[in-house]
Amino acid sequence: MCGIAGILDRRGASSEALTARVRAMMGAIAHRGPDDEGDWVDGETGVALGFRRLAIIDLSPGGHQPMVSADGRFVVVYNGEIYNYRELKDELVQLGHRFQSASDTEVMLAAIGQWGPKPALQRLTGMFAIALWDRQHRTLTLARDRLGEKPLYYAWANGLLLFGSELKALRAYPDGPRDLDFAALSHFFRRAYVPAPLTIYAGVKKLLPGHLLTLAPDAEPVVEPYWSLAEIAARPRTGFGEDELIERLDALLRDAVRRTMVSDRPLGVLLSGGVDSSSVAALMQATSTARVKSFTIGFGEASHDESAHAEAVARHLGTDHLTLRATPAEALALVPPLPDIYDEPFADSSQIPTHMVSRLAREHVVVVLSGDGGDEVFAGYNRHVAMAQLAPVLDLPRSLRGAAASLTGAVPRRFWDEAASFLPESMRPREMGDKMQKLAQVLAADDADQVHERLLTQWQAPPVASPMPPPTAPGAALADPLERMQLRDTLDYLPDDILAKVDRASMAVALEARAPLLDHRVVELAWSLPRAMRVRGGQGKWALRRVLERYVPRNLTERPKTGFALPLAEWLRGPLRDWAESLLARETLHPALDPDPIRAAWDDHLSGVQNHQHRLWCVLIFQAWARRWG
Repeated sequence: MCGIAGILDRRGASSEALTARVRAMMGAIAHRGPDDEGDWVDGETGVALGFRRLAIIDLSPGGHQPMVSADGRFVVVYNGEIYNYRELKDELVQLGHRFQSASDTEVMLAAIGQWGPKPALQRLTGMFAIALWDRQHRTLTLARDRLGEKPLYYAWANGLLLFGSELKALRAYPDGPRDLDFAALSHFFRRAYVPAPLTIYAGVKKLLPGHLLTLAPDAEPVVEPYWSLAEIAARPRTGFGEDELIERLDALLRDAVRRTMVSDRPLGVLLSGGVDSSSVAALMQATSTARVKSFTIGFGEASHDESAHAEAVARHLGTDHLTLRATPAEALALVPPLPDIYDEPFADSSQIPTHMVSRLAREHVVVVLSGDGGDEVFAGYNRHVAMAQLAPVLDLPRSLRGAAASLTGAVPRRFWDEAASFLPESMRPREMGDKMQKLAQVLAADDADQVHERLLTQWQAPPVASPMPPPTAPGAALADPLERMQLRDTLDYLPDDILAKVDRASMAVALEARAPLLDHRVVELAWSLPRAMRVRGGQGKWALRRVLERYVPRNLTERPKTGFALPLAEWLRGPLRDWAESLLARETLHPALDPDPIRAAWDDHLSGVQNHQHRLWCVLIFQAWARRWG
């Protein structure tokens, strides 16, 4: 895993100027690649490619980038890993290719030379962001992996194209992007992240997962998909029996984990003790002849401490396990650097424990596997289970649902929290009051798509001077409301929240994170499963749970879904209160914001009337980001 950046300037620029500019861009993301750096510049065509390397496969100079193809036609920089490069290499050797290194980059270049960029991309299994310069046709191609594990930003205007792994690389270019995109800001306050293809800067875009951008001479950029999850989701479901499908899934997951374990540097796994990470850890340990290193994080607040569950799974599997016991002071110390780690507003508060566990892991390994993607691929979010159960309710008259919504929403949040405390711990949901408030919103929704939108929305009316309408929802062509929700989560929430969070949190400490559950073959098989193998008996991820039971007893992983979480509501009333007040004061709020709803939410939160932790975190993160980058 590395960092890339580059320039295509049709307006004319000297080699010296291009070199200086691309090196400045790479300097801004040096943390992504501390092991090596390089650049390739052609002043005649206005091309500059830059690279920072975190060496994982072939640690020798043979893996140095930018890399030129054997015939001299292509030059590439890329961030990520190609997991099937050995199989591709064997095939290419049979076709007459010869290789000088053990690098996956050289194999990818040969594949592009053999089959062309788009067909080669369709053969790759891995995570990647690629920039390819075709010297013969003077064409630049940018490409991003199918699910969006690796980021890629670009800006095109007046004959100049800039691209990079992070926005700060584009900012480092002279006169780089600075202007706020108010549509993106409005969407950020709804989702707590900026949805692709938007970015917080006007004129800058995220390349969508599974897409490539081609910029030919005397033409505008053309963006097209080379893989479509929407098309895969629309295929007929499999006719195989459940037992055979579980066998196929087990075998494919084993293969996906085995491929992602290829590394010339020390390797481990992030283990929360939930179904997804436990599945990955179990398959790693089943594949490995040595004890796998596993890592988790725990907090002093018992309601937010999942470390005991992870430790129980680790003991059963026999991994070499380490737990970081994080204090509030240690977590709070990470709040000020957040605008540098996430260089556009990003308000998923689990970013803090994710970064902390990444930092712990980096002290021992350079590569980690994670369970990211399991919820989207196998239908594991609470909202997926709720949709499966509540879909018939949406057929009831809206007046009846509206009355139920009003009644549910009128009950104080603290009542629901106290009621939940009487449930057994294994069945006790966290933040029950918040969940019941969400239920009220669901009951009042017009249809299933609006249910999904409301469940993901933080500010229904963004506190922005000129709020924009919600983004268009993908996946509406599917008839099943659960499948529409699952598809939207995979196309939107997964790359722009979950994967962005993990990429920045891990790369800030030069740690490579890999997600074997996002192997596109696993994703395609998961979408072939019938609905009953996704959600059954009030549980999501039914098929994945059946595979996990082969390796880990059910009682070790069966509990309400939590994940890495912080006691954010309490911290905002306690140790973070002064910091928050300094950012939320009327005179310090950004001029793009409406102070009245923000101050009202803050007062309600401090009084305990409502828990507005997630709404307020959006405002605080934007305010901190604006102070750093505005």
